[in-house]
Amino acid sequence: MIKLHGFSLSNYYNKVKLVLLEKGIPFEEVHVRPGAAASADGKSPLGKVPFIETEQGFLCESQVIVDHLEARFPSPALLPADPWEAAKVRELITYCDLHVELCARQLYKQAFFGGQVSDEVKARVRTDLSRNLLAFKELARFAPHVAGEAFTMADCAVYVSLPLAAMASRIVLGEDLVAAAGIDWKAHVKLMEQRPAVQKVAADRKADQERSMAAARAEKLSP
Repeated sequence: MIKLHGFSLSNYYNKVKLVLLEKGIPFEEVHVRPGAAASADGKSPLGKVPFIETEQGFLCESQVIVDHLEARFPSPALLPADPWEAAKVRELITYCDLHVELCARQLYKQAFFGGQVSDEVKARVRTDLSRNLLAFKELARFAPHVAGEAFTMADCAVYVSLPLAAMASRIVLGEDLVAAAGIDWKAHVKLMEQRPAVQKVAADRKADQERSMAAARAEKLSP
């Protein structure tokens, strides 16, 4: 059985988990915090999550994992059969992961973890993220799914990351840059929430968040 290593507060972990659930692939979750995967044993050389464990060994990087799952378990398909359309789905994922989420990630320290980011970083992210979101909008269809009528792995990537970019920019920059770019991300979330796999991922993420908050409170109260 495939073992998925990571934790439910990670959007990239949830991207892989969502694909596993949508495909009906049996898997076991192994709770691992980022940086805890020792590089010496070959599990995740940079100590990043998620990574999976299979009978053939370990595999890391969320999109590599998702592509492997699609090739190994082709039904139900999360990529179009047409090579061009499949490439367009992967293009959307690349734009979401690299140009939107990783750009917005520079704000997470202040948005979600109680830290601060400099005014220089804020100004740069506002400029870069606004530009990148307009580029993403040119590619995305939302008709009603990200790549068109059919649900694809692009929906998995966008569901776990685009709302974070929206919330982080609103909290830190005072404006939801995703909505400002003309992207109705809330409608996509509402559409996705109709899927049982998404409901499972959301419930597990909420439970993990509540456990983390309770642990933090207990640590503050301890002598």
